[in-house]
Amino acid sequence: MGSPTPFVTRLLFNPGPELKKSAEISYASGLPLLSDKVQFPSFFRTTYNVNYECIAIVQLVKYFNWTWVGVLCSDNDLGRSGAQLITREIEKNGGCIAFQEALPIISAMESVYRITGVIKNSRAKVIILCCTMENLISLMEQISVSNITDKVWVGTSGWSITSDFPREIRENLTTLNGSLGIAPQTGKIPGLKEFLYSIHPSRFPDDPYMKTFWETAFHCIWPGNDAVNNTSPALLKEDIVWCTGEERPDSIDPNIYDVYNFKYTYKVHKAVFAVAHALHQMKNCVPGKGPFKNGSCADIYNHRPWQLLHYIKRVDFYNTAGQQIYFDENGDIPIYVDILNWQMFPNGTNQYVHIGSFDARSPKGQELNIWQHKILWKGGNTHVPISVCSDPCPKGYRRAAIQGQKICCFDCLPCSEGEILNPNDDSECLKCPEDKWPDSRKEECLPKLIQFLSYEETLGSALACISVLFCLLTFSVFCLFIIKRNTPIVKANNRDLSYLLLISLMFGFMCSLAFIGRPNRIMCMIRQVMFAVIFSLCVSTILAKTITVVMIFSATNPDSKLKKLVVLRIPIYIVPVCTMVQIILCIVWLTTDAPFPEFNMAAEIGIIVIECNEGSRVLFACVLGYMGLLASISLFVAFMARKLPDTFNETKFITFSMLVFASVWVTFIPAYLSTKGKQTVAVEIFAILSSSAGCLFCIFSPKCYIILLHPEMNNRQYITGRNARN
Repeated sequence: MGSPTPFVTRLLFNPGPELKKSAEISYASGLPLLSDKVQFPSFFRTTYNVNYECIAIVQLVKYFNWTWVGVLCSDNDLGRSGAQLITREIEKNGGCIAFQEALPIISAMESVYRITGVIKNSRAKVIILCCTMENLISLMEQISVSNITDKVWVGTSGWSITSDFPREIRENLTTLNGSLGIAPQTGKIPGLKEFLYSIHPSRFPDDPYMKTFWETAFHCIWPGNDAVNNTSPALLKEDIVWCTGEERPDSIDPNIYDVYNFKYTYKVHKAVFAVAHALHQMKNCVPGKGPFKNGSCADIYNHRPWQLLHYIKRVDFYNTAGQQIYFDENGDIPIYVDILNWQMFPNGTNQYVHIGSFDARSPKGQELNIWQHKILWKGGNTHVPISVCSDPCPKGYRRAAIQGQKICCFDCLPCSEGEILNPNDDSECLKCPEDKWPDSRKEECLPKLIQFLSYEETLGSALACISVLFCLLTFSVFCLFIIKRNTPIVKANNRDLSYLLLISLMFGFMCSLAFIGRPNRIMCMIRQVMFAVIFSLCVSTILAKTITVVMIFSATNPDSKLKKLVVLRIPIYIVPVCTMVQIILCIVWLTTDAPFPEFNMAAEIGIIVIECNEGSRVLFACVLGYMGLLASISLFVAFMARKLPDTFNETKFITFSMLVFASVWVTFIPAYLSTKGKQTVAVEIFAILSSSAGCLFCIFSPKCYIILLHPEMNNRQYITGRNARN
């Protein structure tokens, strides 16, 4: 929209009776009550509702994370209502009010001393001032005397960082250093500065205030001043300065004659232009397209007040400073204020630095704009002061309310094991899902580590290498026995059973490899069955060898009843029968309740252990019990036959091997039950390797010793000679 026409300008400055009765546009009244359109339907203003300042203050407090603040207000309706609004909004954002005090309208030192004590003893580092400068001066003097310098003062435009604050107070109140305040937005009025610099009494001879201003501004007296003319010459000072008219307004100190910062003038300027634009719209109305009944327009010479009100409600233009001017539904203009920082220096100088703004016209959540790098706090510090009742809880700790205290005062309690801090509520901990575990800071649930005994880790690879080495060693013994198969030492105590025992031991060593690696359904079913069958074959072979020795020596005794059983070759049937019993048990186990892989979440903290569930524990116990039974029978028979006469009586070594076997597996039971995770599997592998190695060394190392190191002893004459001597 263009500028108002000259006709509108003349009408504006020479209003008729109808215009005088139209809408009111205030340039200074910020009372919240005036926003009530029921009571004041025709009231508008180019200043803002002071409640909006409170919203800006709350946003500022929230921006700096100040949750524990004090509030000082004037002891009047405006101050108390502002303090209540600030309190409500801060608490809505999760903050707390440490104290709220009302400053008396008439200075009362008793109240000043009391409030000073409250401020000094409070842990709140931020004090919000919702009061006027007049109410604040006495308190600030006492604050300075009490040397309270650790507070940050945040004030509304009623007192804050402006040149209105008395200079003598301002220069001494170093306690205000680093404070923040709200200042109304200023704007440039084109030509106003030039006009103010051009004024002169000669240009306005009829203005009664012009010469008074001139005398005040330049500290001089006009020669025609009546007060001076009526004074006795004896009373006139000798150093009186007479005004010459040559004085220049642009030489006046800007603190006295500020031609850049006329906040009320600028608001008046906006109010006049708002009415001008409303009249301009009214004048440009096209009959038939007007906003009133049947498209009619208002007569600009004889319009009704409500018709002008209609246009004022809808003004929307950019003024000469480039600011958009419009009224909201309450007749207010959206708040736009500057955020200032009072910076004082050791040499006594100070400056007010523009460090941000609050613009209600911005998108929600983006109204506040702060340039934090420009702020200087107490002592020139650039770090934001902290104002909290309780220090923030460390990571992984939740806030626990203290009974009888505000929510901002709390204790910090650690989250329980397996819990993280609720990201949306720091007073609560959340339990992680079963397959996840908190990170070290207890901020996030991370997938648990998957654990099983693998070939990649040291323990798994070491056990695998030992298994292979023992298997190769057993294979070497087997090859040695094949090569020396016709020697007496190999043929003694049934050569075929020795071969079968060595083969079963080789498979025993190799079956431990099935326990290493990630468990799956097939491997869980195979590994225990393989172990049970192979060890049953091994132990039954040892039992057959033991019975063979007993039967051979018994056959030499004419009175022995076992002599008749030798021809039946009983040992040949022991191995398949005993092994078949174990196979049947394993088949029943697999068909009824077979082992299966499972994820054990509780075995170790923060780890998922993949392990094999043995299915039916009863059948698993039967399988192990059956092996124990075979081993016990072998141990008993070998022990009973250990003293049979012979140069090389193998039952002595079998007895010792069965003792080792039994010792390993008896020790295995408590160790197996007391370990968790992959250590359980490692214990079982160790038991398999130890028991197999015990049988290998105890039974075959004496024979290998003779074959390799004393071949002269490996002959029938030596063996029978020894028998004769015995």
